[in-house]
Amino acid sequence: MQADSTQLGDTIGLPARLSPMFTFDQSDLRNVRRQLAKGEVKKQQIKKTAPVQKVIVQRGTRITSKTTHVGSAYKGVSRIKTYDFTHRDVPAAFEGFRIAFVSDLHYKSLLKEEGLKDLVRLLIDQKADVLLIGGDFHEGCQYVPPVMAALAQVKTPLGTYAVLGNNDYEACYDDIVREMRHYGMHLLEHKVDTLRRGGERILVAGVRNPFDLGKNGTSPTLGLSPDDFVILLTHTPDYAEDVPVTNSDLILAGHTHGGQVTLFGLYAPIVPSHYGQRFLSGLKYNSKNIPMIVTNGIGTSQKAIRMFAPAEVVMIVLHRLTD
Repeated sequence: MQADSTQLGDTIGLPARLSPMFTFDQSDLRNVRRQLAKGEVKKQQIKKTAPVQKVIVQRGTRITSKTTHVGSAYKGVSRIKTYDFTHRDVPAAFEGFRIAFVSDLHYKSLLKEEGLKDLVRLLIDQKADVLLIGGDFHEGCQYVPPVMAALAQVKTPLGTYAVLGNNDYEACYDDIVREMRHYGMHLLEHKVDTLRRGGERILVAGVRNPFDLGKNGTSPTLGLSPDDFVILLTHTPDYAEDVPVTNSDLILAGHTHGGQVTLFGLYAPIVPSHYGQRFLSGLKYNSKNIPMIVTNGIGTSQKAIRMFAPAEVVMIVLHRLTD
């Protein structure tokens, strides 16, 4: 595979002015810096470099994906992954419906004030119909109010829905719930909500603490109609394998950070999953062949560094399968 230095830097998650090998917190690694020799991405320039990939799956579903590398246009985010998701149960009124999905902000880890502002700007620029968030908002209770205030600036026709991650359950739970209520965000803790458009509907379900299967081992999708189009939002992809997620048509998850530090994006030495590399990043399937999009997320945990696991925003565009 051939790539110029700019494309390689984008692919692994760097602002163009930094080393094309890493994304890192400059306060931690301030001596690791160099300018790209050539092909530098100018500010506000966005390049589309990855080929469209087409995947045909069972159950009346067709999925295509593409990657847009944002270069230095938005600090804190390296790429937008867009999935055109075509399914027989998508209502006609939801043709072209745009879903923005982000997860694992871990504010302030690798994601700082300027990066958060640019993330919000990027989300606004996507003109999504709904914003879904996969949890792990913070790296300390003092960061909950500013990260929620920032996300509240993203206005969509159908609002913002979120689940919480392990960080959120371990600390600052009450702060997050209070801020979400204040800004009118919808917290899905083993709940199902209805998104309506043009007299038709789809359903979005969310999992409460997917690591506590003793209390939450029954999927919130269990009693839903198989005729509805159902999106299941869970912090960890493991839940979709640990629990029968009956009636789910699309699962959205985070938690893995795409491995955060990987060997050329092919192998991650440390993955927070019982299933190793299986649900590392991208379009995956559980054992029931239900499609699942696992995002790399935005921030980091433990160390403020990413290597071959670029921070990303996921966009899903729904289409009705007619053939």
